Amino acid sequence: MKLIRIGDPGSERPAALTSTTRYVDLSDVVDDFDEEFFGSGRLASLGALVEERRRAGEERDLGRQRLGAPIARPHQIICVGLNYRDHAAETGQAVPDEPILFTKSPNTLIGPDDDVRIPRGATKPDWEVELGIVVGRRASYLSSAEEANEHIAGWVLVNDVSERAFQMERGGQWLKGKSAETFNPAGPWLVTPDEVPDVLDLAMTLDVNGVRRQSGSTSTMIFDPAFIVHYISQFLVLEPGDLINTGTPPGVGMGFSPQVWLREGDVMDVHIEGLGRQRQRVIGPR
Repeated sequence: MKLIRIGDPGSERPAALTSTTRYVDLSDVVDDFDEEFFGSGRLASLGALVEERRRAGEERDLGRQRLGAPIARPHQIICVGLNYRDHAAETGQAVPDEPILFTKSPNTLIGPDDDVRIPRGATKPDWEVELGIVVGRRASYLSSAEEANEHIAGWVLVNDVSERAFQMERGGQWLKGKSAETFNPAGPWLVTPDEVPDVLDLAMTLDVNGVRRQSGSTSTMIFDPAFIVHYISQFLVLEPGDLINTGTPPGVGMGFSPQVWLREGDVMDVHIEGLGRQRQRVIGPR
């Protein structure tokens, strides 16, 4: 099943995609794809309702309607740094022995095709195609990676936009370089695990202005999604609807020589096999 949210920012309504161009509205039975929804366990029974409505002819044309992020603003966004060996190498940093964790402000979340805004004072805006995990159940001190799989609601394509000068040159935590408004495009869909045969074999790409910058695969992750969920649960409580960004393959702007940074007017095209495509235009500061 592919969950989507349709409508203007702040007024999105929940739905499920039934084909590339059609959907079933769910706003009469689901308030939103948020903490309450995922925590209630209703995701497990939603597929039967979607199929029932599809057979009853209740599909609608998606047309050119805006898609928001496929989940409502989460309780938290947690990110895993340097989770691809070749990405660690291109940034000149050691491959970690344990996942490097940092947080990203939840209000960075935007739709897959919304504009990305460069923050004031930024000099090194960068891109990162990533696999996102949506947490489906409250998770604390999980006993194993196998148990962690039962706490994953689905997968989502994300672009972990970063401001490298804020992140690397201003001291303290990476949070400063990760949390500007619009810095976490997500979607177009939340894809449930049953629709992804092997989450560790998905091609990933990101183009800037039509030039291929990133090309990789989830197969080269250091720490896989189940391990990540289990690991994080040993340190903090994951709530239903939380988002985990799992790291990026090589090809970020910071890794080029000379380095390449986003500029106003640039266009990013982002893709993960089976999880859809995004396109963001880069706009200037407020």
